[in-house]
Amino acid sequence: MTLPPADPFLARLAAASRQEQFLAVVSRDEAMARWREAVPHGALPPETVPLHEALGRVLAADIASPIDVPPFDRALVDGFAVRSADTEGASEAAPRRLVLNPEILACGIAPSLAVGPGTATPIATGGVLPRGADAVVMIEATEFEDGPEPAIALAQAAGPGRFVGYAGADMARGETVLRRATLVTAREIGMLAACGLAEIQVVRRPRVAVLSTGDELAAPGEPLAPARLYDSNGAIVAASVTENGGVAIPGGIVPDDEVALENALRRALARADLVVLSGGTSKGAGDVSHRILARLGEPGILVHGVALKPGKPLCLARAGDVPVVVLPGFPTSAMFTFHEFVVPLIRALAGLAPREEESVEARLPQRLGSELGRTEYVMAALSRGTEGLVALPLAKGSGAVTAFSQADGFFAVPADRAGLEAGETVRLSRIGRAGRPPDLTIVGSHCLGLDRLVGHLAGRGVTARTLWVGSAGGLAALRRGECDLAAMHLLDPETGRYNAPYLTPGLALAQGWRRLQGVVFRKGDARFEGASAQAAVARLVADEAAVMVNRNTGAGTRALVDGLLNGARPAGYWNQPRSHNAVAAAVAQGRADWGVAISTVARDYGLGFLPLTEEHYDFAFREARRGEPALAMVLSLLDDEGLAADLGQLGFTRAGDASCG
Repeated sequence: MTLPPADPFLARLAAASRQEQFLAVVSRDEAMARWREAVPHGALPPETVPLHEALGRVLAADIASPIDVPPFDRALVDGFAVRSADTEGASEAAPRRLVLNPEILACGIAPSLAVGPGTATPIATGGVLPRGADAVVMIEATEFEDGPEPAIALAQAAGPGRFVGYAGADMARGETVLRRATLVTAREIGMLAACGLAEIQVVRRPRVAVLSTGDELAAPGEPLAPARLYDSNGAIVAASVTENGGVAIPGGIVPDDEVALENALRRALARADLVVLSGGTSKGAGDVSHRILARLGEPGILVHGVALKPGKPLCLARAGDVPVVVLPGFPTSAMFTFHEFVVPLIRALAGLAPREEESVEARLPQRLGSELGRTEYVMAALSRGTEGLVALPLAKGSGAVTAFSQADGFFAVPADRAGLEAGETVRLSRIGRAGRPPDLTIVGSHCLGLDRLVGHLAGRGVTARTLWVGSAGGLAALRRGECDLAAMHLLDPETGRYNAPYLTPGLALAQGWRRLQGVVFRKGDARFEGASAQAAVARLVADEAAVMVNRNTGAGTRALVDGLLNGARPAGYWNQPRSHNAVAAAVAQGRADWGVAISTVARDYGLGFLPLTEEHYDFAFREARRGEPALAMVLSLLDDEGLAADLGQLGFTRAGDASCG
């Protein structure tokens, strides 16, 4: 018999270790089948709204025009209302003289005089055709004759119905002008207004309660305490609800407390058609939502665990008549599963048609591994290759917030495959509004200076996408034809030169700017006082208590670090983040004692800095494409004084300028 731990913390630790993670992982198709069987995907009841609030709504019933549109016969040109019989035989040689009636029919004026034989009435476009008239002649076909009895000389015959718009020609009384399930756009608003309708019946928008759960979350705008994250899922889910025809009801952030979460869910169930909870599905000490859902109403949990990547921890449930979706906490996982399972339901409840996803074919530039047994969705950016579009996978993981904004779309790796091979064609489903690929794709090492360069390009009408894979990764991408520019700072240890020794035939180098690299540490650390970077690192390598933070393989900074360590592998060596900022954050937060980063980042994080070298941040490109407009714009901008000023504010200098100090 196992006795419960006496220590409260040990009890929590034991509970977390035993915690049930997934009830039963099922395939994507099985999960969807259970979801659709248990949750009706049909339009909600109608509601009546004013016409000015109907834009973007869906008609709940057919609409018949209550009036003729136009409601009267009207002139289609400026001219004269006439009897067609009076115009027979009229020509330049033998014009017909018609006496003008003492009335002018402007728009909105009801006629008071009939058009008798031998007469005509001036009329404006849209004017009501008077009694007796059956045609309109253009003013250009007449000559005005002044005198005691004003008249016109008509030099052109007009048949019956000439330039006349008849009542009901646009919409007849009782005619069905719009059908049920029509999406109301500006065009439909105009039709309804022309029918005189001030309000219409539309499908009620589904009310979707949006909650986020997690002790680690803070609302945007609040101070960010240690180990806390801003809640991005709540904002993006609410926006996506609105984007797909629903009304988001913000429920805020709920702590990982079973009582608090159950109360929040019960409140949400009482006022919403659908509840979406972000977080609380994966294994963790605070994940309690699936236990709560089991007691909120029948049938309860439908699915808890789907063979998707990302998105495995998805939980689908129904509490009474209200469907509940518990999304994974990581942003990418949350949005993939939201668009896969929740968007179709919201659109159906709102009466909207399913989303028409545009897709394009693109080539996969290199092998992509995947996990057998799980359908994997891979977000990718599109680039123009030598043989058409190239799909560049964005390897940011399910916790990346920016992945959706940088991606052009996603493709699937089937569950029965362990990956896709280089050169395979994938079908990329576009995300959001499908636009053309950017004018430039820049792959390589991250730098704030490049952000400024891209901003200057945008100001000149050139779009650019930047992907961070390290200097060596950028150069490899350029060689494979996946990008236009490789951003790099690779030091060749044999020659002591940057970047140029790594170029292969056909590649050229554009000099960018200079950045000061050095050792970063927390200010006040006595181990760095009065020492050079090399001496301080040698001292710390021998200190078993010291922890470093490294850089990823392929990064230009990694080569610099390896040279500095001279074969040593101190504690922290295998901690290999992908950016200068991540290095500085690790040191600033005390997770590491030192690392190598640029001086700008050290300053921004309030760290000490011992200079190592002034590195060259340059751009490699294909010489044969030098004259292409977008690439030529980059090359000219590198000599631009405005860009130089922006770089100077970051502590960078252009090639040929005075060295930074």
